[in-house]
Amino acid sequence: MEDIPSEIQSSPLYSEDLAPIPVQERTWGLWDMTAIWVGMAVCIPTYLLASYMIKGGLNWLEALIIIALGNLIITIPMVLNGHAGVKYGIPFPVIGRAAFGTKGIHIAAVVRGIVACGWFGIQTWIGGLAFYAIWHAINGTSPSLGLDFGKFIGFALFWMLNVYFIWKGTESIKWLEKFAAPILIAIGIGLIAWGASAVGSFGKVLDQSEQLGQPSAVLVDGTNGQSVQLFPIKNLDGTVKATEFNLVDIDNSVETLWQPLTGYGQSVALNSNTNDKEIVYRNGDFQSSQITPSVIPAKKGFWGKIWIYLLSLTAMVGFWATMAISIADITRFTSTQKNQILGQFIGLPGTMALFSFVGIFVTCAAVVVFPDILIADDAPWDPVSLVGKFSNPLVVIIAQIFMIIATLSTNIAANVIAPANAFSNIIPTKISFRSGGIITAIIGILICPWWIMNEISGLLVFVSGLLGPVLGILICDYFMIRDKHLEIDELFKVNGIYSYNSTGFNRAAMIALTIGVGTALIGYWVPSLNFLYTLSCFTGFFISFSLYYLLMKKTKKSTA
Repeated sequence: MEDIPSEIQSSPLYSEDLAPIPVQERTWGLWDMTAIWVGMAVCIPTYLLASYMIKGGLNWLEALIIIALGNLIITIPMVLNGHAGVKYGIPFPVIGRAAFGTKGIHIAAVVRGIVACGWFGIQTWIGGLAFYAIWHAINGTSPSLGLDFGKFIGFALFWMLNVYFIWKGTESIKWLEKFAAPILIAIGIGLIAWGASAVGSFGKVLDQSEQLGQPSAVLVDGTNGQSVQLFPIKNLDGTVKATEFNLVDIDNSVETLWQPLTGYGQSVALNSNTNDKEIVYRNGDFQSSQITPSVIPAKKGFWGKIWIYLLSLTAMVGFWATMAISIADITRFTSTQKNQILGQFIGLPGTMALFSFVGIFVTCAAVVVFPDILIADDAPWDPVSLVGKFSNPLVVIIAQIFMIIATLSTNIAANVIAPANAFSNIIPTKISFRSGGIITAIIGILICPWWIMNEISGLLVFVSGLLGPVLGILICDYFMIRDKHLEIDELFKVNGIYSYNSTGFNRAAMIALTIGVGTALIGYWVPSLNFLYTLSCFTGFFISFSLYYLLMKKTKKSTA
């Protein structure tokens, strides 16, 4: 495996960056494999995960269990797909040539790479905002809410920091993740300690989680017309933090007089002619966001609750689905299966659960610690909003430095390695890993994340949900069809066994991929079949896995 014949080295499909890494040259140990997951998992999306579930009706413990279970589930295919990386020392685009063909793999690899490029741009913009915030903290000025020149300077600084690690290569990435991991773990523990200290006890903090899932105003239909029940945030002693409320007419923006708030759950009758209202709370100089009263849906039965759990679990599994596809890009740097198995099982589920809990815990503490948070809708779920609550410049600067470390470690590991290898695989003799990384960084600029961050993130989530079939085909091919055996030299031959009669495309993989993706898309466009799209990580995986297995077995029989 480690002695590559000269004729293979001269192949247009070969390059030193894509070639098998000899076992003696693999320097990533167990802690490195664990640290890279700590570095990737500690990011703003992880911090925010539980908030969506709690707002959707789950309590904090249910949300945390789903997050832990979802990450435990996705770690299984992660470990399975990482096996070939350890055994053969080759990256995902090369391994994928066996299943998809020497040309067919470009479809899966480039789509995976483009998704990562999009996230690279978004994360780089977020990291740049941390530099921007530090500048304003040093100068004692207030950051602008809109675009300004300073934000682009911050973006450029963070972009260049990313490019430095791209240019230095994978050993610098390993160093970065090992450096960041203990710092990030310490941050999480420190935030929990701050919350418990500020509120008074660990239990008192978690008691506030019920307030986060409670709508701040509820529209109620009664025999005498509609009314609104008011549910602002309560203090630790049970009193409401807001002292007044205001009804705002949406149609003509005419405000009534501020009215006293007498208690939690106070009911306010609405005039039938002006029932299109929004609510605002205040206490002295502090005023809440303007919110529309919620209509509480009928309570779901047992199966309805199960469906909510399943939807949340599917979303959680999909969180790292793209990384599961390209995980061999990382596992190829370690020498034993034990390192990659233990490293991933320790690093991924544990870190995701810990930092999702940090998000829950700190937000619960914040709603009672900070006097300006009057409603659950204004709770500082994301760490950027949380840092903004502190007035001490030193606290802001230290917090933003930690934000830079967390965002950098996530960006480099999750959004650079995979696209760099994917682009390198297109023209191995012309595009190196370093060049592929620079292409990734340039695309990250070209998408203009400062303009379309919200729009593109939705698109990236959509595309990521369609990549389950790729993972299904890869695992089926390696374990079920080839019994973990690959002909390494053939992977680098233009007309080898993996060129599939010189077409470069494995017909079975193309059919399985098309039907797997098509099944999810049918669910996206046809409302009655929406569950196929909603559960696309599972449906696409199992449909393509099964279909690919049947087609490959049939092909083997017909050629026997």
